[in-house]
Parts: sequence; structure tokens; C-alpha cells
Amino acid sequence: MTTLKLACIDAVAPPLFSLIDGNGQRTGYEPAAAELVASRMGLTVEWVVMGWDEMLPAVRDHRVDAVWCGQGIIPERQAVVDFTRPYAVFDETVLVRKDDPARTPADLVGYRVAAIDGSANMALARTFEGAVIVPFSGDTVYEDMLAAVADSSVDAMVDDDVVLVPLGDDPRYDVAFTVATRNPWGIGVAKGNPGLREEFNAALAEVIADGSLREVWDTWMPGLVFPLEHGVKATAGRSA
Repeated sequence: MTTLKLACIDAVAPPLFSLIDGNGQRTGYEPAAAELVASRMGLTVEWVVMGWDEMLPAVRDHRVDAVWCGQGIIPERQAVVDFTRPYAVFDETVLVRKDDPARTPADLVGYRVAAIDGSANMALARTFEGAVIVPFSGDTVYEDMLAAVADSSVDAMVDDDVVLVPLGDDPRYDVAFTVATRNPWGIGVAKGNPGLREEFNAALAEVIADGSLREVWDTWMPGLVFPLEHGVKATAGRSA
């Protein structure tokens, strides 16, 4: 194998990733980190675009080598694929419309709160007592949730801090609050492919130890503290 086929969605979610361009390339922290790790493995990356709900089955069925696309390490996903050690750790944020007064979970009573169906963002949303949970899925789930907040189809949405906190500068939105859930994200590989998982882990250990992954992190997310210097267990926390 000279090329890693990695499943991803085609969406704009800066600073994590951009739309795929005409040459099959993407920009952002996730593709940059993937290319760094692949280079240490002596491989190149081929992005295979598909819907959010298709990615794990594609890995399980060996249609792609792995998924590297916002996969929080949660039990529901671990039942389908095996995960590497984390390459990122994030908290979770609640986004509302501009000038909405909500600033705590208690303020969300009666609010329609959107989250990706089956995600840890959804699990967090379900802890908001009195909120009405609205699950979203599909190929453009992130954009659909943002549009739903903007047009009042829902009152709030939950996603990871890295993508929602910057939207506090958007005239359509306000950041209500962030919950320090410390969600680890990993690379998902097929359960029948432990050798590839070990290769990923070895390369991740190398780029974390020599500081090169931190350089990529600081390039794309200078406002967030790099979380991996002291190691994070792959089974800890919950995520998007």
C-alpha cells in the first residue's frame, strides 16, 4: 500500500477542514495532521468523500482504509471500528442566535437544541434538562444545523468548541457556553486490520514526541492549547 484511502465529509468547518478542491485536496488541521502522519508512514493520502453516516460502514467493510474526520472516540463507534490514540481533544459548545440570553444549561428549558444524531454532542444535549432535542443527520449535517439556528428552525446547536467558538464573531450567532468535556478524536480503522492501527499509533507517537503535530495544531488553532503532550487515553471522554 502506497496510498491511504481516508473517508471524510465534504464540508466547510474551519479551522478543521475545507471543501475538497478540484485536485482532491483539503486544507485545515485534520488534513494537515493526516498528511503529516501519512508521510511518517511513507504513504500519501487520498480523500474519499462520502456522507457522515457512511464513513464507519465504509471502514468496516474495507472500502476505505480508515476514517479521519471528526470521529470522537465513543462506545457506539468503537462497536464498529477500532480507534487509534487521539490526534486531538476538544470541548463542546452551545451556539444560539445573536442576542439570545441563554448562557447556562438551565437557560435551555424549552429550547429546540440540534445535535448530530448518535454523537456525543447529542449525548451532552440530552443532559440539558427541559430542552427539546432535535437530531440531525445527512451529508451536510453541520451546515444544516447552522442554517437551522440562523432561520429559527431550532434555538441552539451543540458541536465542538473548535468550530463553534469562532462563530461568536458572526453577526448571526452567539456562543452561549462551553462544557469542558475533553473529547478525544481518533482515526477509525477496521477491526480486522490491527496492523494499520499499530502503524498509525507509531506515527502519531513520533509526531507528538518531536513536536511536529503541535506545530500543525498551532498553525490552524493558535487559540487552543495543544492537548496531547502528556498523553490521552483513547477510550476517555466523548465527542462529536
